[in-house]
Amino acid sequence: MFNKVLIANRGDVALRVIRACRELGIRTVAIHSTADTEAMHVRLADESVCVGPPAAKDSYLNIPAIISAADVTQADAIHPGLGFLAENARFAQIVEDHGRIFIGPTPHQIAMLGDKIEAKKAALAANLPIVPGGIEPVSGPEAAIAAANEAGYPVLLKAAAGGGGRGMQRVDNPENLRRAYEIATSEAEAAFGDGSVYVEKAIEQPRHIEVQVLGDGKGGAVHLGERDCTVQRRFQKLIEEAPSPVLTPEQRAYVGKLGADLAASIDYRGAGTVEFLYAGGQFYFIEMNARLQVEHPVTELVSGVDIVEAQLRIASGGGIGFRQDEIRFNGHAIEARINAEDPENFTPSPGRITLYHPPGGPGVRVDSHVFQGAMVPPYYDSLIAKLIVHADNRPAAISRLDRALGEYAIDGVRTNLPLQRRILASDDFVQSEIDVVWLERWLAG
Repeated sequence: MFNKVLIANRGDVALRVIRACRELGIRTVAIHSTADTEAMHVRLADESVCVGPPAAKDSYLNIPAIISAADVTQADAIHPGLGFLAENARFAQIVEDHGRIFIGPTPHQIAMLGDKIEAKKAALAANLPIVPGGIEPVSGPEAAIAAANEAGYPVLLKAAAGGGGRGMQRVDNPENLRRAYEIATSEAEAAFGDGSVYVEKAIEQPRHIEVQVLGDGKGGAVHLGERDCTVQRRFQKLIEEAPSPVLTPEQRAYVGKLGADLAASIDYRGAGTVEFLYAGGQFYFIEMNARLQVEHPVTELVSGVDIVEAQLRIASGGGIGFRQDEIRFNGHAIEARINAEDPENFTPSPGRITLYHPPGGPGVRVDSHVFQGAMVPPYYDSLIAKLIVHADNRPAAISRLDRALGEYAIDGVRTNLPLQRRILASDDFVQSEIDVVWLERWLAG
């Protein structure tokens, strides 16, 4: 096992890694910007290094400064967390070139899975079902029109080099495709430095189902069940739960095997997430995220597996540590993302937290980096906490989450706590009669 790990991230994920390391007897190094000098991950790490001013490009994305911090502190390995450099193949390669372990997939795997076209090819090779459409970038608007005609409208134009909804355009008819192509390529170029887009069939009213996998890097892989991440706004998840409330046991076993098969087929190393759209009883592979996910706690609660500990164990050469038939799933877990934002217009709400009282009680977990008196800076993601509950069944989990949300007290910044309670109380959510655009329709009234 490692002697010292540098965490190249901030916020709750940095704390999550620090805690896992501490339980394994591993010393930790926190990096931080000048805006995060008093942050909780800095306070709890064994050592800390300032890597730059507030802007992420000058600090948490500053590769030379991060590598220098690892050199100065003599860290054995670097954990990228999630976001920032977590899926940057160049960063992973530089870490390895400097004689340190990158706690995650190989640089090649990150690059391949970060290219949606190559990821789809890998999925096809592993016999996963994919969304109808092309598996190569289109060369221009005329080629996009031809691909759309073949797939059948409506279609999506999607950035080949990234995700998160950037560079994505829905097109319902041929008349709008040229303009949509211009917008999609421009957005993709701005977001990812690569304007390549491809065309695929738009699956109507799907759910978002993802499978958590672990791979040992040598062809061995297991899955830790699925998560239902259908409650989204503009492709950003708000509520996640495990297991999915709409799958049969047979479907659950099937999609789990699909995820593990893909991981095994590419000799995947570490933790990853295989994402699917689900509609009409069919699964369609969309991408594989080569990193830890924000919503990993719901899987930990139903599977009993510490995913961050597994990352550390695999990266140190210890393997996965258990077989698929040794995993036991128990109960139902739901996560609500708590964001520092206006619950009406969703604009960020930075500032100083003047009151902070997290909920507690049986089956309640709070992953957060904020505290009373903490500053929520305007430079980073608005996520300030994840509230996760676990219960014997879904109705009990919904009730527990509503209770916990009602106990959560945060003053000084605005949050989406009221919105989360409204969602939980809606009949559509309770009956699980939703799709990935349900929330936007519901909010529009």
